[in-house]
Amino acid sequence: MSTSPVKGLFALLRMPYWLMTGGLSLLTAFAIDKDFDLLSPVKIVLIFFSMAFVASAGFAINDYFDRESDAIIKPKRPIPAGALSLKQVIAISSVLFATGLIMSYFINWVSFAIIAVDSLLLLFYSYLVKRKSGFAANILIGILTGTAFMYGEAAVVDPSVITFVASLSLYPIAFGTIGGNVLRDILSLEGDKKVGYPTLPQKIGSINAAKVGALFFMLTGLLAPLPYIVERFLPDSTGFTAYYLPLILIWSVMLIYSSIRLAFSASTIENVRKYERMVSMSMMLLPLALIVETIVGILL
Repeated sequence: MSTSPVKGLFALLRMPYWLMTGGLSLLTAFAIDKDFDLLSPVKIVLIFFSMAFVASAGFAINDYFDRESDAIIKPKRPIPAGALSLKQVIAISSVLFATGLIMSYFINWVSFAIIAVDSLLLLFYSYLVKRKSGFAANILIGILTGTAFMYGEAAVVDPSVITFVASLSLYPIAFGTIGGNVLRDILSLEGDKKVGYPTLPQKIGSINAAKVGALFFMLTGLLAPLPYIVERFLPDSTGFTAYYLPLILIWSVMLIYSSIRLAFSASTIENVRKYERMVSMSMMLLPLALIVETIVGILL
């Protein structure tokens, strides 16, 4: 089952996820630096691609460590499909990690530090955490997702005075990533059993795991408006205006509804798949809210 190296490379990079890594960092930077006085075209490129490249490097090294399990449950991945060799995957991952780190260095030292920590956590996740505890892996991915907000703020705030108030108020949104990964572990339960991944549904059952996922969705829904609230109580912070709220409140309602349904309705595979898909699709409201905040900031 072999495919072309070019197709294998694109599959390895997972480029659609660039929108949720580099894209999320860049939108955070736009929403905070509404006057664009600290966002030059060069810095925009550096922010987006440094975070995107490190994310792809993480996917690549994860495929390297997952090569045996992927041969069983995901045979179309680049390594088991024969599109890329192990040496090629290691080389691609190394180049991407190095390029992302170098690009972040030219933003500022805080950005470099965030990317460096992310890189180490991605290696730790792939090499050890994923195999030892599926739930710890879910939490770690949520932590990594949240650093995209911090990266965006670090790029547009003076490193000597940065407090991360704005990005930390956005950080709880990453809880939704944890909940989504728990639900996806329910959907992939049989495959994970075959390769011995100790995921949460295997330890506590699918019904209880669905309730854990629901809890993280509930937290995300309740805390998603926090950036606006921070601005009200800390007027000197780089919080967000009321224009951030409409789409975020719609998203919050959808998350809270999904969490209630997951917690109290029958946790069948069909229900889990339905609400996992609903939450995944509704996540587009977050970047749209950041875009609205940015556009209004420009116009006003």
